[in-house]
Amino acid sequence: MGTMTKDYDYLLKVLLVGDSDVGKHEILSNLEDPSTESPFCSGNDCTSHILQTVAYKTTTILLEGKRVKLQLWDTSGQGRFCTIIRSYSRGAQGIILVYDITNKWSFDGIDRWLKEVDEHAPGIPKVLVGNRLHLAFKRQVAAKQAETYASRNNMSCFEISPLCNFNIRESFCELARMALHRNGMEHIWRSNKVLSLQELCCRTIVRRTSVYAIDSLPLPPSVKSTLKSYALTTSQCFNSLTQSSKSKNRCKTPTSSSRNSCAIA
Repeated sequence: MGTMTKDYDYLLKVLLVGDSDVGKHEILSNLEDPSTESPFCSGNDCTSHILQTVAYKTTTILLEGKRVKLQLWDTSGQGRFCTIIRSYSRGAQGIILVYDITNKWSFDGIDRWLKEVDEHAPGIPKVLVGNRLHLAFKRQVAAKQAETYASRNNMSCFEISPLCNFNIRESFCELARMALHRNGMEHIWRSNKVLSLQELCCRTIVRRTSVYAIDSLPLPPSVKSTLKSYALTTSQCFNSLTQSSKSKNRCKTPTSSSRNSCAIA
């Protein structure tokens, strides 16, 4: 029997934690991968109670031409499910702490989640994510406040919007980079391996157009998504590797030159 070819180069387990109603499900809902069932528990291995409180999805990103598959676990934000977080944090390579920028209480609650994570998964790479940037006119948490908090706790910081697909892939990319670096795999950014045909095609197209013009190309949606992921990861993730720790913790928020589809007044 022939061996099954893997569709990824690296596999990372990532937990999404935060209070209820901060939009963790929104972050996962736009991912292309339809996987929703846990690969680690099925049938009698998991109770229906746990299945109702933990959502699972996978997505694959390109990081310098390497396929990094992320197993994303959305745990319930209710306090009584902290025991589930303790169980699922075992073997995790990254944590995404999510708050709602329109809900100050959800941001204040990050302290509790961070304490829980540091107790059961010390030293694990973490990214702080402020969700619902498209509702910035209702903002209760300043970007600078989140940036300062993230810097103090050695985290990267992003503000995202699932509604207009802003900064989601970028936050995944940064966490994957941190996790691979922690596990001694930073050599993937210095690979001398001959380019694959797919990477060569991606590099050629990206060099001749901007990431924002990819949508206008006469290509299938899946190919456009791959091109945009390649363009963003090669330009942002590689550059962030050589930045100082201070610049790495800076919140990524839209500027006047941000993509038109996610302009914030």
